[in-house]
Amino acid sequence: MSQKRGQQRGEVRVTPLSSPDFLDVAVIGAGPAAMAAALALATSGLRIALIGPAYDPDHAAKDRRTTAFLPSSVEMLRNLGVWRHCAGQAARLGGVRIADDRGGLLRAPEVLFRAEELGLASLGANLPNSALNSALWSAVDTSPVRCIPTAAVVKVTPGEAHVDIELTEGGTVQARLAVAADGRASITRRAAQISTRTWDYGQAAIATTFSHTRPHAEITTELHRRSGPLTTVPLPGNASSLVWVETPAEAARLVNLPDAAFARELEARLKGLLGAIGDFGPRATYPLHGLAAARMGANRVALVGESAHVIPPIGAQGLNLGLRDAAALAQHVGAARANGQDIGGPEMLEAYHAARVSDVLARTISVDLLNRSLLVDFLPVQALRGLGLHLLANVSAVRRLAMRGGLSAAGPLPPLMRPNAQPSST
Repeated sequence: MSQKRGQQRGEVRVTPLSSPDFLDVAVIGAGPAAMAAALALATSGLRIALIGPAYDPDHAAKDRRTTAFLPSSVEMLRNLGVWRHCAGQAARLGGVRIADDRGGLLRAPEVLFRAEELGLASLGANLPNSALNSALWSAVDTSPVRCIPTAAVVKVTPGEAHVDIELTEGGTVQARLAVAADGRASITRRAAQISTRTWDYGQAAIATTFSHTRPHAEITTELHRRSGPLTTVPLPGNASSLVWVETPAEAARLVNLPDAAFARELEARLKGLLGAIGDFGPRATYPLHGLAAARMGANRVALVGESAHVIPPIGAQGLNLGLRDAAALAQHVGAARANGQDIGGPEMLEAYHAARVSDVLARTISVDLLNRSLLVDFLPVQALRGLGLHLLANVSAVRRLAMRGGLSAAGPLPPLMRPNAQPSST
């Protein structure tokens, strides 16, 4: 998974297991939400392990997506010692432009949100996922988190006092709490018997990066189109990342075009906004699905990230939600430990669920409604959507309220997401 101090770079430390190995918390997964959760939980001084596939820089580099982090997420990464490893590859986000490009009868005005309206230095930062994963691994490498590489977790069995986690290579890990950070098909969530609701949008997102001749002025642009949003997000210099939502068939056609033809298609959609386009990174497509778990935890298992919620890439909510999960879980596990409670018991899991359910539900519903509103031509729906954009464009108080809502959680931010938090043991 990751080498620890004293190892040569490129080597992978395989942690030998006793039979069984006992921990306080086992975080199951290998993605950014899993790594962030392990680092956050380590601030409580507990015995934490990260269990998942070994880190492969070449594989990580194939992720062509970027993540737009909200200010609270940047603060969390800074407090966990992650941001210093990747800040140089991030681009400041100074504003968000929303433009109606549906071509309907009721065309809504363009809306521009600027950080200065709220007295903020920025609305966050955009970072390539490859840089994010590398920075998280660097932070894990120098943290108290124990890394247990495995090709797969084959079985998770919650019990009264602990959870048994069986690895494909053999051996069992026992932990008082298991954190399901193993994605939308989570084996850990299924073992905890937490039900989910899933749905398919019938859309696919094209992800890539590109250069352009006109400066982006640190402004993210969302074009709201009939097939879904087309979003460009600033990268350092005259470059941006792209998330372009289309029907699966159209996305497949576009992603397989030669670069010159793809550039012409994108320039036509952007109507000259960023000038001439070129220097594309590799393109990839991702189907858009939705998932909502019935609870954030049960049976000594807590859910984090896409094991609990999957939403379309609109409004920079996906991984930001996962980071808020990780920060809130660390807060409640730490409180349970300080109060002499069972860190994997029902009281802690109920407190964690109560802390996260409103935020997750609000974000899931708002993103779902916005995406679906683009896909229907029912005139009253478009009239309501247009009215909302008119209010945002022309009433500053409404615009500031919407900005605060988009940047904050539904409830108080966990301590790790506040400026200058002092982790206890990292």
